Amino acid sequence: MSKYLLIESRDPFEAKCFSQRCELALALLGESTGVTVFLVENAVLGARAGAKAHGLERLAKAGVQLLADEFALRERGIHELAPHVTAAPLDSLVGELASGAKTLWN
Repeated sequence: MSKYLLIESRDPFEAKCFSQRCELALALLGESTGVTVFLVENAVLGARAGAKAHGLERLAKAGVQLLADEFALRERGIHELAPHVTAAPLDSLVGELASGAKTLWN
């Protein structure tokens, strides 16, 4: 099974390319591929409970794994996450990279 890792650092409410990254994640998702989107830096703003980051909701419904960096969440005072996003330490990001996932960092 191929694995894809998309690391997103830009605020989903301000970055015009965020929706393009969501479309890419959906295009990569298939029966023989797994896709993870890891939110870091300002991208975690879309992970807040009640945030209307529709691209992220759509990804979750399609089966894309959504992770948000615990450190970035703490730094921005985000304590409650949207139900489709899981907080994760950067160690898990390193693990994904080490496992050979094809990676795109934005």
